[in-house]
Amino acid sequence: MQLRYVFSELGQGLRRNLSMHIAVILTLFVSLTLVGFGVLLREQSIKATDQWGSELQITVFLCKARDDNPACTGEVTDTQKQAITQVVDDSPEVDKYRFESKEEAFQKVKELLGPEKFEGSNPAATAEDMPQSIWITLNDPDQYQGITSAIVGLDGVSQVRDQRDVVGPLLRSMKFMQRGSLVIALVLVAAALLLVGNTIRLAAFARRREISIMRLVGASRLYITLPFLMEALVTAAISLVLSLGALGGFMYFGVDQWLSEELGFIPWIDWADTTTCVLVVAILAPVLTLIPTLVVTRKYLKV
Repeated sequence: MQLRYVFSELGQGLRRNLSMHIAVILTLFVSLTLVGFGVLLREQSIKATDQWGSELQITVFLCKARDDNPACTGEVTDTQKQAITQVVDDSPEVDKYRFESKEEAFQKVKELLGPEKFEGSNPAATAEDMPQSIWITLNDPDQYQGITSAIVGLDGVSQVRDQRDVVGPLLRSMKFMQRGSLVIALVLVAAALLLVGNTIRLAAFARRREISIMRLVGASRLYITLPFLMEALVTAAISLVLSLGALGGFMYFGVDQWLSEELGFIPWIDWADTTTCVLVVAILAPVLTLIPTLVVTRKYLKV
């Protein structure tokens, strides 16, 4: 009997305020999608940084056997690497550094371009074709002249690359889009909270006589509030499904079918990188509907 009442009230509440519920769903859908898009951009930024480094880094490519730099007479030796490392250790501009082996560099290239190009009897490249490198993280991105001038010209150094020239414009664009999407999402989240509150308040006003009777006969707080919570959950569930559908469509059509094909030199996020996005959106959807529902029912139903 109690469950029948709850579902009956749920259906009536959804029908009475159908236009308001649709407005809430659409607002939540757009805001959740923008939040998810911001999280995906963050994952994309992390993936690009893992592949190419950050704006705080410079990369020192060491000589390889067949190097384009005429100053390189062959593969860098252990003695030369020790001398280069000593210069890096002595520089006050350096925060930390790490070596990248030929195998690690080759693995990056395979992940970026696809492993099928490096298989068979005539691969595009092998691990031996890759240079060893030192990835140096600076204390200050604007203070790099000292370490750069100290390294350039050392035996065993092929070239020094400032990562700001490579990833700077890309990372700045992604950060701008991420912040823009999150700011718009916050505005829409605030609008969704107000819409949820107004919708529940209208629903409570429409049922005020029933609620008064239930309070007089001693109905529990949960029993009175449950239909409103169910409305909030239904709204959140529909918004969540629409948002995940939109984000899934963006991943499939935008990333997999278009960006990965047109801009294959960029390491794009894949479906495994969407876990954080799905978790954030799945948690945020019920929170944005249940919290205002609990606040409004407590205030206007006085239960």
